[in-house]
Amino acid sequence: MSPNTDKMFIDKELSWLSFNERVLQEACDPDVPLVERIRFLGIFSSNMDEFFRVRVASVRRGILLSSLQDGRNNSRHLMAKIQTRVLTLQERFDTIYGELMRELVRRNILLINESQLSDFQSQWLKSHFRDQLKRHIAPLIVSNHRALVKHITDNATYLAVCLHSKDRRQYALVEVPTKNVPRFIELPTEKSKAKKHLILLDNIIRHCLNDLFSPFFEYESIDAYSMKLTRDADFDVIDELDQSQLEKMTRGLKKRLTAEPVRLVYDKDMPEHMLVMLKEQLGISSTECLVPGGRYHSFKDFIAFPNPGRKYLENDKIAALDSAGFQRCGNSFDAIARGDIMLNYPYHKFSHFTELVRQAAFDPAVKFIKINLYRVAKKSRVMQSLIDAVKNGKQVTAVIELRARFDEEHNIEWTRILAESGVKVHHGIPSLKVHSKLCLVGREEHGETRLYCHVGSGNFNEGTAKVYTDLSLFTANQEIAREVEQVFDLIEHPYRRDNFKHLIVSPFDARQKLISLIEDEILNARMGGKAGITLKLNNLVDEQLIGKLYDASMAGVKIRLIIRGMCSLVPQIPGISDNIDVISIVDRFLEHSRVMLFHAGGENKLFLCSADWMSRNIDSRIEVTTPIYDPQLKQMVMDILALQLSDNTKARIINKEQSNPYRHRGNKRKVRSQLAIYQYLCQYEKLLKARIEAEAQALESESAPVAEHEDNRDLPVAS
Repeated sequence: MSPNTDKMFIDKELSWLSFNERVLQEACDPDVPLVERIRFLGIFSSNMDEFFRVRVASVRRGILLSSLQDGRNNSRHLMAKIQTRVLTLQERFDTIYGELMRELVRRNILLINESQLSDFQSQWLKSHFRDQLKRHIAPLIVSNHRALVKHITDNATYLAVCLHSKDRRQYALVEVPTKNVPRFIELPTEKSKAKKHLILLDNIIRHCLNDLFSPFFEYESIDAYSMKLTRDADFDVIDELDQSQLEKMTRGLKKRLTAEPVRLVYDKDMPEHMLVMLKEQLGISSTECLVPGGRYHSFKDFIAFPNPGRKYLENDKIAALDSAGFQRCGNSFDAIARGDIMLNYPYHKFSHFTELVRQAAFDPAVKFIKINLYRVAKKSRVMQSLIDAVKNGKQVTAVIELRARFDEEHNIEWTRILAESGVKVHHGIPSLKVHSKLCLVGREEHGETRLYCHVGSGNFNEGTAKVYTDLSLFTANQEIAREVEQVFDLIEHPYRRDNFKHLIVSPFDARQKLISLIEDEILNARMGGKAGITLKLNNLVDEQLIGKLYDASMAGVKIRLIIRGMCSLVPQIPGISDNIDVISIVDRFLEHSRVMLFHAGGENKLFLCSADWMSRNIDSRIEVTTPIYDPQLKQMVMDILALQLSDNTKARIINKEQSNPYRHRGNKRKVRSQLAIYQYLCQYEKLLKARIEAEAQALESESAPVAEHEDNRDLPVAS
């Protein structure tokens, strides 16, 4: 390979911005329903908030650390590229927002501001403000005797208010209380019922500023401009910095980095005197932190943009499917014992999993439950079932990851609730996040303990299961289940070392086994045989594994990649990555499942993973990858991969320019993989149900039963 690594790997931060541009493309797409396009603006904004809190914060740490060490540092150059790209995306965002607001008007939906209110609307809002909103608002008065930066909520929208009098200016900040009240208010109709009027909470406050301040301050005029501060999240420092760098960071520097802002987004029409005040009060000296924007911030709230109009302005609802595999028996354990079951969210009902845990909580045969918990819903049926299981005398062990980014407080509270209920709570290994998606149930059957397990790619979260695509494998394969039990033992006793025959477990053997799988394909290609690798991941940034994929490409291995987010690999480099094609699919559901397929001389080794190919996932987290052995389920997942690889509607090509071109359809039939997968699974479940019923009827009539997996010809195959 070429020693010029600058051309071999794309900076993950720039690749991430390219992914967020794909989200913005959805807001541009006229084939996407209008309200959904507006919601994609909210997703883009939410993503950008996290990008600054985590990725940009990490680059800033690199810049600060460069002053403590000798040698070349690329962080300043990278930061300049990030700033240029962010400003370009922000300008495009503002343009799209204006276009979508005009589209709303054409459909008689008006998002108005405080200057556009009728007298009737004005009076209604003042009354609504007094009765419903004022109680949630407490202005923060700016004073030189108070450190303003310590009292600002990260990523909240504020109105920076200036009270003008003849001889002075008095400043205050008003937080827009979106945690307590909706960001959007629909105004009552006055005359025409055809037109719907919405107003942002920000503009209601602007309209009622005098009600807030005039009882306490004397001033001649008052104005307000929006702003939002983003801080360094400062989680997962180990993920971003190696140990030698960490040793150079003093405790005081770390505290400084925690408090220091990484971004101030402000209304570009804000007067200079107000911007100067904010920079002084917030301790912002670098222009890299300043992002001029429009009148409104915290666009993440647009994810919940209401639809006061016709149904066609939103996506048609997709009814989640029942699993014929689970429905074939009266309880979940008998169903799994009959054969492995695969669920594909959000196309399948997540309630099949919650029902499994609910049944385990009171089934007299169940003796213990073990589960990994990374992100769970606020009102989690899974957690309630674990508590119910303890009440029924089951041994319940929950491994809760306290360092799940942005869910730390949530998980600390669940730790308290579960521990007080008698659940045995573990927090894993201090140096390793537990990111695996495991659930293990031990059941006494015929005098022996039989294990039932779940291995998946997604969290046990009822909310995200409705919008994230994830795969869940349920199996009573005792060899796999015993290895899942070994993983739980390793989490509780991290100094043990076990060998895994079936599972691939980070950080114990994942890198070694992944490299071995790639090298096997290289060997097959060099011997003149067919060789191929298909990967579906959220992120691909580990340089060693990317290097092995380059080696495989040069050996003639055909590599097809579906990467949703960051992709540091550069495809189609002459002589290096000619055999690598990369696409990214962004559509109504967030692609989150992780799958690996290796041709393996025709064996088609297929794996379901919790890990992305990032150094942190391979070396610094507990992650579990399981093989899929059941021929029927294996074919199902391979068919789904084929549908995604043939997507010519929502697939973008990842190239070295990071320009996100859509894949050209040409004369081929239109394939939108997410809808095609749903249709495939509808047919799959229908045929599987019919076959199960036929087997039952054959047994009842004392006919020879149909073999479980001998003939799958009646099940659908993706074209």
